[in-house]
Amino acid sequence: MNWLSYGELAWTEPVIAPPQEYAEETEFYIGQMRRHAQDSMVTLLHLGCGAGCNDWTFKRHFRVTGVDISEGMLEVARKLNPEVTYVHGDMRNIDLGEQFDAVAIPDSIDYMVTPADLDAAIGTARRHLKPGGVLLVVAKTREAFFENNFCYTGAREDVEITIFENNYIPAEAPSTYEATIVYLIRQRGELSVYTDRHVLGLFSQAQWLAVLRGAGLDVKQTVLDGAYDRFIMGDGEYPMQVFVGVALTADQAL
Repeated sequence: MNWLSYGELAWTEPVIAPPQEYAEETEFYIGQMRRHAQDSMVTLLHLGCGAGCNDWTFKRHFRVTGVDISEGMLEVARKLNPEVTYVHGDMRNIDLGEQFDAVAIPDSIDYMVTPADLDAAIGTARRHLKPGGVLLVVAKTREAFFENNFCYTGAREDVEITIFENNYIPAEAPSTYEATIVYLIRQRGELSVYTDRHVLGLFSQAQWLAVLRGAGLDVKQTVLDGAYDRFIMGDGEYPMQVFVGVALTADQAL
């Protein structure tokens, strides 16, 4: 994992998107989990927690444990949310040795590039769920995905940042998409330019349902529209699918 976005440039995340801007979206996720939960939810595992911007809201409702593969992002998250327990690890294979009332993957499942990656990540989430616990995954399905261009801006004191992102589905690998990111960072008037390229997974609706149900989850689905519309350049759509799965007990699975 050698992306600039999650290493050298991880510090830009809360400048571009302060945690307050995630609050409404995160409250929506909490509402979806509570809607389908069989019991009260006290503990939450956040896989792929990044810089902790969702956790800024999650921690008001749950005792949160965050996991991320990027030490750079975890450094930012720990400063933002000292109340949260953060652990360095890979969502495909981490084992914390405990179970939670809820597991959330709201912003990073795209980095599962192959079906094996996806199956492993969902398996990790399922193993960490208590019986009757709730898994929330925010995903993009191949059928509803569009190639968009985005622009993000932010400023803090003597730093001004503009980020351009281009999404592209390569013809030779339609089960993935490329996110090419260009950073324009001006510090005390001096401009630095960086580029970063991410390859991410793009799975069909049927693949998503097969993996989630195969993990022993009773799956519900809703669409999240508009969360990124203000960043899209020109005309475009960016619908995201919110999958909520309840961990079936052995009796329910029969």
